[in-house]
Amino acid sequence: MPVLAVGLALLGSLFFALGAALQQFEAADTVRATLRHLIRRPRWLLGGLAIATGTGLHIVALKYGPLTLVQPMGVASLLFALPCAAALRRRRPRPGELAAAAVIAAGLIGLVLAVPRHDSDPHLGTGGAVTLLAGAAAVALALWTAARQAPPAGRAGLLATAAGVLYGATATLTRVLVDGEWEPWFLLAVPLPALIALALLQRAYAVGHFGVAFATLQVADPLTAVAFGALLLGEPLPTDAAGALTALAAGALTAAGTLALARTTPMSPTRPSTA
Repeated sequence: MPVLAVGLALLGSLFFALGAALQQFEAADTVRATLRHLIRRPRWLLGGLAIATGTGLHIVALKYGPLTLVQPMGVASLLFALPCAAALRRRRPRPGELAAAAVIAAGLIGLVLAVPRHDSDPHLGTGGAVTLLAGAAAVALALWTAARQAPPAGRAGLLATAAGVLYGATATLTRVLVDGEWEPWFLLAVPLPALIALALLQRAYAVGHFGVAFATLQVADPLTAVAFGALLLGEPLPTDAAGALTALAAGALTAAGTLALARTTPMSPTRPSTA
């Protein structure tokens, strides 16, 4: 069963990476990378289907293996995404890009493994949900504002971070809907941050620095979910010395790899655009 879980998770990561690469290819080649324009492009929609397939495979993998085994396998999407995106641009991925992606993947695995397991059912009241949505929206708005004045690599990273924060909020609400106690209006609230995150992510992809955007998303999403889980759902964070040191070292690796990716050549020519 663990072998099947790992296989499904890796296959899901491949589909997720392919979908992200397809959507970035279309977003970077669109004059206006808005959802209204992108949904008319078959290849962008195909990317969305691939992402949905990858997500489904990841969920199925969780039925056959524990979270601590399956979740790190999702990090492989970062290693798959760069070759997929490079192939769409008809070039080979550069060794520096792959090395930086491997460093980020190692850091993300360390961060996932450093978080203690928590099996109790979560509960989120109306006040907590409002705090979650308002906090995520405020952070995303601040990042979007900063992105408007940032250089291309920084703009891609800031927009992807904003998307990751909103996706993390969506994941937190989804966890409550699946496993815990919740209010009926949560069902209506879940799609809104996800749609805004999707729009922000396409703007990040359009900048051209796919490695930076995708890597930053992979970092911001789980970290936001962990933070909201600890603050609002009472889920544990590493408190022992070994866990804290592992988290710090993993965070340093992730940051170093992301900075290295920011120095690489964009996947496509960058056009002047507003965030």
